Amino acid sequence: MRTEGNPVEGIVQIAGIRGLEEAGMLLAAGVDWLGFPLRLERHDEDLPDGEAAAIIASLGIGERAVLITYLERAAEIAGLAGRLGCRRVQLHGDITAVETRRLREFPAGLFLIKALVVRPGNLEALLRDAREFGPSVDAFITDTWDPQTGARGATGKAHDWAASRRIVEEAPRPVILAGGLTPENVGRAILRVRPAGVDAHTGVEAPDGAKDPARVRAFVEEARRAFALLGVHRHGC
Repeated sequence: MRTEGNPVEGIVQIAGIRGLEEAGMLLAAGVDWLGFPLRLERHDEDLPDGEAAAIIASLGIGERAVLITYLERAAEIAGLAGRLGCRRVQLHGDITAVETRRLREFPAGLFLIKALVVRPGNLEALLRDAREFGPSVDAFITDTWDPQTGARGATGKAHDWAASRRIVEEAPRPVILAGGLTPENVGRAILRVRPAGVDAHTGVEAPDGAKDPARVRAFVEEARRAFALLGVHRHGC
């Protein structure tokens, strides 16, 4: 879905920040939003809360930092976002629509992104979720389920882009595409799915798990090129 003044339009997000230097490199490479995964389901956290908060404060990126979490209770989510100093939250857990509505009651004015995790045979269920959560969130992000580990996101695996394209076409909010995106495939993915934005995590990492500056720059460049072909241009964050 595209809307006038859509704050997600053309967004490039990189998740899994490991330190201040890495965060600065990502910003210098043109990344719009930085994702900080905390309170996770399957993966280890990259940083403790305090270090993530210090990075966000040091770089002054409260509007560009995204808390990625599997927490399911509104009060816990709002409290953690407040301690981090960020106002964007990506909800990957089994949170209910009732709890997302409760998040709207907190004075922080959080920008909520609900994950829709694609697995074989669940497209219609995801479209129902999109309709149910649409009134209480600002955007969606499609991601990949790993049948081997049970992980919902940060799998390094792509899913059926046709499913994400359907979600983009039918969801009542803008959709960010994630799941196995790399510098080599992000351009094709954008042209195929036509999402509002894209997100990468493992696809821009070196073998040691640190973000590779060359892969990050290539990812941003390929994403911008593809968005431009669709007439999408990012104007600030």
